[in-house]
Amino acid sequence: MLAILGTRQRELLKLLLRSKGGLTVVELSARLGISSNAVRQHLAALENEGLVAHGESRPSGGRPEQLYVLTAAGKELFPRQYSWFAQLVVESMKQEAGAEATRERLAAMGSGIARLLLRQHGGLEGRRQRVAKLAELMEALGYEIGSVDAEGKEPVIEANNCVFHKLAMDDPDICEFDLALLSTFTDSKVDHQECIAKGGNVCRFRFSRKR
Repeated sequence: MLAILGTRQRELLKLLLRSKGGLTVVELSARLGISSNAVRQHLAALENEGLVAHGESRPSGGRPEQLYVLTAAGKELFPRQYSWFAQLVVESMKQEAGAEATRERLAAMGSGIARLLLRQHGGLEGRRQRVAKLAELMEALGYEIGSVDAEGKEPVIEANNCVFHKLAMDDPDICEFDLALLSTFTDSKVDHQECIAKGGNVCRFRFSRKR
């Protein structure tokens, strides 16, 4: 989302990221080189998106000055080295337990997350409803869903990206987490028909009845 914001709004968010206590309209105006009214317009738009919020008021010689701060959602817009950390964790698991045990652990983690999601989204009946809801959840997790066929005998989800792409390129066993999550959530056998990390154009998952 950061990429689709205007240049001034991105600069404003970066300033707030570096100023943990927050900044006032006047301070933002001076650092951005734009008018206070323009700053207020940008802040209003960012507040509406849930990225900026009112912080504390700073005492001054007269009227207290309002500080603006990043929300948790605003902070999440900025890149973090999750993939690097996750790779270290997986490598450590393999060194301690071996490759097979690591695959089993990743699958168990995926199934556990799926059960948690099912408790949060009760009332789903049948594979079609579960696959349709799964596509929505995958979008929320960062997948760009290209197409969903939840009405066929064997529903299919296609994703144009992979949220674990760098990890999966280095270690395909990462897919065990994903596949277990998808299988448990939909109570289906998942056929990973195409995989971006293995040179495919999309990640395509077909859901069929468990045998």
